[in-house]
Amino acid sequence: MAKTSADLLPGTLDMLILKAVSLKPLHGYGVLLRIAQISKDVLDVPQGSLYPALYRLEHQGLIDAAWGESENKRRAKFYTLTSAGRKRLREETASWNRLVAAIASSLKATPDEV
Repeated sequence: MAKTSADLLPGTLDMLILKAVSLKPLHGYGVLLRIAQISKDVLDVPQGSLYPALYRLEHQGLIDAAWGESENKRRAKFYTLTSAGRKRLREETASWNRLVAAIASSLKATPDEV
């Protein structure tokens, strides 16, 4: 399956970032790699979209940032989920799952049901 980032719905990137950071503290590039990994290489988030989203989530109090050292010994900002971020991730996940179920149900509709 081809990688795609254009098909992400508005707000989906924030949810994916929150999910990635919930798994373990990550620096920006690590977030990109984790999203690719957990999506089985289907989603490829452009760096130009990621960093403004990280900034926004940090300023909303959903993630915290602290400077540390990356695997390649460079200084990097590592992001962790706050309690508000965990709550938002639960809410977003529940909402997303309801939407997916509704769309799946709609796509299974047959002429007999109309």
